[in-house]
Amino acid sequence: MQRLVFPVLTGLAILAVWWASEAAGMFPTGTVPAPGAVASAFVGEIASGRLLDDVIASLYRVAWGFVTAVITAVPLGLVIGRHAATRGALLPWINFFRSLSPIAWIPFAIIWFGVGDPPAIFIIFIATFFQIVLATAAASASVPKVYYRVAEDLDLRGRDILFRVTLPAILPQLVTGLRVAIGVAWMVVVAAEMIAVRSGLGFLIVDARNGLRMDLVVCGMITIGAIGIGLDAAFARLTRIPSVRWGFDR
Repeated sequence: MQRLVFPVLTGLAILAVWWASEAAGMFPTGTVPAPGAVASAFVGEIASGRLLDDVIASLYRVAWGFVTAVITAVPLGLVIGRHAATRGALLPWINFFRSLSPIAWIPFAIIWFGVGDPPAIFIIFIATFFQIVLATAAASASVPKVYYRVAEDLDLRGRDILFRVTLPAILPQLVTGLRVAIGVAWMVVVAAEMIAVRSGLGFLIVDARNGLRMDLVVCGMITIGAIGIGLDAAFARLTRIPSVRWGFDR
């Protein structure tokens, strides 16, 4: 019960401070809308269907970019973590590209893919791919060697070791890495939509800003935060899967 009561109470406190600050004129005129104006904006956006369309567009891009990154990054991370030579050859460059801001890729994404979904999906892929590779490689390199000795005794080789020994052993750490990566993907898609597309929550915010509709800007921000909480909670539930949970119960 406390897990629900405390967030609700703190949320009401934040709402009260917001309302009091706006009523007292603590912010420049027109920069911070009143809670009532934001609520009205929510009602209008939901009634028009635009908010739902923008949410679906953003989630669609995140799903494509994130899933593609997972499919390609996890196998590469397993190989890097398992083989020292491969790790030595690739890890410095993976760290190099991971250090680059995903936003820096926006000009190339637009030139290569034009405007629309592809550049946004590409930017999400770039933002999450290298993080997932590093998380998978680090977890894979920490697997106790006794696991591999047992695998050799069972006559497991190559791909069987990677997917029947290493992958199950690193699931707890991998789930944690994916949980962080999905948060990054959700933040990046908003930035990408402010530049490369004409739909989604990021575009909603920049379009509202250009029209000086700060109530819609806050509406978009609250929606982004709420969905971010939902995505994090969904990945947190993965830790309850028995094959994953063992890693958190040790």
